[in-house]
Amino acid sequence: MANLRTFDLNLLRVLDALLQDHSTVRAGQRLGLSQPAVSAALQRLRDAFGDELFFRKGQGLVPTHFALSLEVPVQNALDHIGRLLAGPDGFDPMNCTDGIRLSGSDFFAEMLMPKLAEHLQVAAPGMRVHLVDLVADSYVDTLDRHQVDIALIPQIDLPDWVECQKVFQSAFAVIARKGNARLRRAGITPGGVIPIDLYCDLGHVVFSPEGNSRSLGDAALERVGRSRRVVMTMPVFSGVYRAVAGSDLVALLPVQMAREVAPFVGVEIYRPPMPVPNAQLCMVWHRRNSANPAHIWMRDQIAKLLAPLDTPKLTD
Repeated sequence: MANLRTFDLNLLRVLDALLQDHSTVRAGQRLGLSQPAVSAALQRLRDAFGDELFFRKGQGLVPTHFALSLEVPVQNALDHIGRLLAGPDGFDPMNCTDGIRLSGSDFFAEMLMPKLAEHLQVAAPGMRVHLVDLVADSYVDTLDRHQVDIALIPQIDLPDWVECQKVFQSAFAVIARKGNARLRRAGITPGGVIPIDLYCDLGHVVFSPEGNSRSLGDAALERVGRSRRVVMTMPVFSGVYRAVAGSDLVALLPVQMAREVAPFVGVEIYRPPMPVPNAQLCMVWHRRNSANPAHIWMRDQIAKLLAPLDTPKLTD
């Protein structure tokens, strides 16, 4: 087994990259090394650990059981070393080349990422941000396994090793396509309240990454003794508003997104007939990253960019 006195700690960065990319070429691109240099480092890792670590299958590499057992400890060790080297006052966003993985619905692709891209171009041009799909019911798991650095999610109960910061609240609007036949016949104009009988009879599209037909809109209706007719679910908000724009279906949408997309996709905004509680959106992360200077800086930028979205009203 490896001896700390003779082991080159830079090899841990190579091992981490190989565990993420399963390719000497892609690992080299991640680290700024040539493919032969990565292959040579892999051989040194094999010699140090006394294990094959990876074997070739097709065009990629498959980790051994032992290599997989090293994945989380190696990532934890690299995180810790990075924090030690940065020190409390050592972070400069202009010179940072870290990558941050965010998890969130496509709401954030629309409402955060364009502003964040513009901001980073000036404030931290070397930083890389990846927005990955929000995996329903797996927020905590992705944080624990280093797959995600920050998740943007509705407020939920969290284990004590997850940190949480509230970033904004969202009200909800009803969207319908321009010229929706049933709303037009009922004389309902944009900005008005859809009568509850008509609202419940219309076909509804629901945002649900996991395909559940029930959402907060159903709970709000139940509180007034009513139910609606859900005819379609979509895993992304863009699918919701495009389905509405192409049919006489309607949907509840976060009011910020409704206002953002309405002029471009051919939908109009109405008010629901029942009270719908605001959703509290939060930024969550693993406590191991709480003192990471790059992580702290990125959290601050995200919070500032999302703050203007807080609690808009349909009558504004």
